[in-house]
Amino acid sequence: MTLTHDPKIDDPALISALRSDAFYIGALGSRKTHAGRLGRLREAGFDEATLARIHGPVGLDIGAVSPAEIAVSIVGQITQVLRAEKPAA
Repeated sequence: MTLTHDPKIDDPALISALRSDAFYIGALGSRKTHAGRLGRLREAGFDEATLARIHGPVGLDIGAVSPAEIAVSIVGQITQVLRAEKPAA
């Protein structure tokens, strides 16, 4: 997950994550920031299916405001993705 809001730091980390088999990739930032991020990653050669792996803005939409609430929304989303990826028993 990227948290810096700095493309010089976040984009290389996202590129590395997209090339991996990570089950969850999240990126902090607004919808506008995420749109710009996706544009840069498209220019780097990533297709829409690959870019769809990025959860951005990161976290479940629970109206979180405080850092603790944002953390809960992120952990909730990670758990949601983890459980969705598990095959049914």
